Amino acid sequence: MGVLDYIYAGILEAFFGNPALVLGPVVLSWPIVLVVAGFFTGVLIGATPGLSGPFAMALALPILISIFGFAPDALLPVLGFLVGIMKGATLGGAVPAILFNTPGTPDAYMTTLDGHPMAQKGQAGKALRVAHFASVSGDTFSDIVLFVCAPFLAISIEAMLGLPEKAALMILSLSFVAVVVGKDTWKGLLAACFGLFVAAVASGTDSYPRLSLGREGLASGLPTIAVVIGVLVVGEIFASLQEMWRMTRRARHPPERPVPGDSALSLDERRRLLPFVGVSMAIGTVVGALPGLGTTLAAALGYAAGRKMHRGAPPFGDGAPEGVAATEAANSAVSGANLIPALSLGIPGNMAAVFLILAADTIGGFNPGPAVFRFAAEEVNRELVVVFALFTLMAVANLVNWGTGAWVMRLLGGLIRVPRAVMLPIVLLLTITSVYVAGSRMSDVHVLLAFGLVGYLMRQSGVPVLPFLIAYILAEPLETTLRNAFEVSGSDPWFLVTRPIPVLFLALAGAVIAAADWVRAPSAKRR
Repeated sequence: MGVLDYIYAGILEAFFGNPALVLGPVVLSWPIVLVVAGFFTGVLIGATPGLSGPFAMALALPILISIFGFAPDALLPVLGFLVGIMKGATLGGAVPAILFNTPGTPDAYMTTLDGHPMAQKGQAGKALRVAHFASVSGDTFSDIVLFVCAPFLAISIEAMLGLPEKAALMILSLSFVAVVVGKDTWKGLLAACFGLFVAAVASGTDSYPRLSLGREGLASGLPTIAVVIGVLVVGEIFASLQEMWRMTRRARHPPERPVPGDSALSLDERRRLLPFVGVSMAIGTVVGALPGLGTTLAAALGYAAGRKMHRGAPPFGDGAPEGVAATEAANSAVSGANLIPALSLGIPGNMAAVFLILAADTIGGFNPGPAVFRFAAEEVNRELVVVFALFTLMAVANLVNWGTGAWVMRLLGGLIRVPRAVMLPIVLLLTITSVYVAGSRMSDVHVLLAFGLVGYLMRQSGVPVLPFLIAYILAEPLETTLRNAFEVSGSDPWFLVTRPIPVLFLALAGAVIAAADWVRAPSAKRR
């Protein structure tokens, strides 16, 4: 099969591979249904302050697996729903940021700087349209870059790098994530090491369980979904409950109601926004392709670049549509680019990619990495068909975004009024239920709550969560690669430093750690 044959097979798999409804010649597949449902769910989640896309993905994953099971045809529906949430949540975060000066997601904070002043001037509808236009433009551009670059990067990596090089590359990526995320280099490294330690419990290729303390419950290993959701979701809920308890002691003013006014966005106005959108979506794509940086940094860089470009009135920070466009284009462009290292290298770059890889590992039949993009002529590479089907679902989500995103955003303004005292207990109950349904064991719930406490303590002590999760996910492929490289080298203990490329990657990892610590040291002294 050639490249076009695989692309065609992927499109057919997405549209007809797992039919949910058949009416004569019309076939509606589960992947298409779920990517659309996931998009609308993501917009709803993003528009709800206190929730986020990864938060919703963590809740949805065990429920989806319990519904669709572990059969190979369950993979695309599950991935489709998760991709839809990932795309919709970034768009939805602009709604409360513009209308009520309350970012629905952390990366939407920069949107408040110009979006809310526009709403106060009676241009709330225009601000929402600007946010939608910039967001969907950046998302579409980023996806196109993903479709082109991921296969090329994977093929190049597979051709050039052997097992020692791949192991050193994983170490470099993990070091980069650990030092970039958070405010303290050593706390990031501590989180990554702790993730590797937790993943080592009763895992690996040894014939006997490790670190199980002689307990039968630990001999089979910790349930991955319970660990990940506990640290990410339950830990955040505990921290939010504490913050809510503190907030009850303070006087709070009710959110201002936006003043209705001009909501049209003309073609000329869109043309004036294009330079800001173009620069910001390029920045967001580059940031997204680098592991660990994320949408918040992309939004800040995009806004800063737009401010330098802007020469007219009103200025940035006083209700400039260009400020909204620059921010939304940058943070939305991350969503496609962050899957470049995830699909081509098997290395998750952010929280959303963690759950996509976790879904692929849990269901099976698809192992992200360079081997996925093997264009086999003599036999069909099923994993490559799945990749092109996933690309098709991402394109469908973008089409839905172009067609309905602005309309959905305008419907969600009332979500800001949902009390957190009502929302958080409901989310906690759904989290516990979803984990129990996925594993049907109370021990999974115990692990969930235990790691929820771990996640809460990490947040209270300033230890970032993302390095822990990525290290936990990468631990198994890293260990397997290291063991295989060791065996291939003839049990040479110096197998990682006998070839130049692994040495280069390891040296870069050390340089990244040293540079980050050196850069942050002066600011720490000033404080």
